[in-house]
Amino acid sequence: MTPDDISRQISLFHARHQEIEEAMSDPGIYASPARAASLSRERNRLEHIFEVYDGWKQSLLHLAENEELLKSESDSEFRSMIEADIETQKLAAEQSATEMLLLLVPPDKADSRNAIVEIKPAVGGEEASLFASELFRMYTKYAELRRWKYELLDMNQSELGGLKGVMFQLSGTDIFSRMKFECGVHRVQRVPVTEAGGRIHTSTVTVSVLPEADELDDIVIKPEDLEISTFHSSGPGGQKVNKTDSAVRIHHIPSGLVVASQQERSQIRNREIALRILKSHLLERIRSEESGKHAESKRLQVGTGDRSERIRTYNFPQNRVTDHRFGVISVYDLPAVLEGNLDLLLDPLFLAYSKEVVDYLLKK
Repeated sequence: MTPDDISRQISLFHARHQEIEEAMSDPGIYASPARAASLSRERNRLEHIFEVYDGWKQSLLHLAENEELLKSESDSEFRSMIEADIETQKLAAEQSATEMLLLLVPPDKADSRNAIVEIKPAVGGEEASLFASELFRMYTKYAELRRWKYELLDMNQSELGGLKGVMFQLSGTDIFSRMKFECGVHRVQRVPVTEAGGRIHTSTVTVSVLPEADELDDIVIKPEDLEISTFHSSGPGGQKVNKTDSAVRIHHIPSGLVVASQQERSQIRNREIALRILKSHLLERIRSEESGKHAESKRLQVGTGDRSERIRTYNFPQNRVTDHRFGVISVYDLPAVLEGNLDLLLDPLFLAYSKEVVDYLLKK
């Protein structure tokens, strides 16, 4: 990306910023708090881009001035000072350019939303269930590090302490923008605790990440389109843990979607949770359909892709975590990742993704 490319994009951003300022100067916009909040977030993002852009230009200006000064300077001590300053300005310019690259990626409309995450064991029996519980712990640790809140929506445990399935909500700032990269198949390679012969097994777990629907989404759920049933909540091994029919299952007839919630003791509460999950599933379908119609590159469809795609391998014997997208990215500190330090993977992953998207858009 050249400075001219960036300057053209900044000009477009300034035009959009002016549109937002005009819209927010109209008192009528505040009749819809959600719309006003959305515009405010977009304005803040653009203003942050302008700050980074100004810092980048300033670094380039200082760099050019020092390089010109170096040509005419003969004093060795002063030349050393200029050369040191040039190295500092080069580093600052590179860092600003990288940040600019990340900011120039067109934001997904869902990036600022909360997310609903579902983890299910796939291949590997009890070992997959145990690893599903480790991934759940990893995400809750990551939420703590980023100061996100999480709410458990549904959980079904196995007899050995693993998970047959778990669903939870993450709420905070720009959650979906990062968590959407977790959608897909996670593969684990290690010696299971149930393996007496010491052989390495491969198991898989699927992770689904849904942007949470909100009041601005045009998602209409008619009562007559729902089949609602209740059942007893279950514990490990199918053991009944609640003598009342507090768990709720909802079948949305037009879409064929079936969702359930059994985490709460209140049937009303479980019904509310199940409806939230249903709305988010319906929103994901709309997003997937729109991506299929308009996205000209699969690189622009992160978060709406095929959940059967293997995205990551956790190799315990090699202490390695490898992400298989946008060029292979490996981290040789598996315990740190499982303790919630996901940014060790997500930061380089997002940078690689951003480079491909920006390069693609500039070639259009």
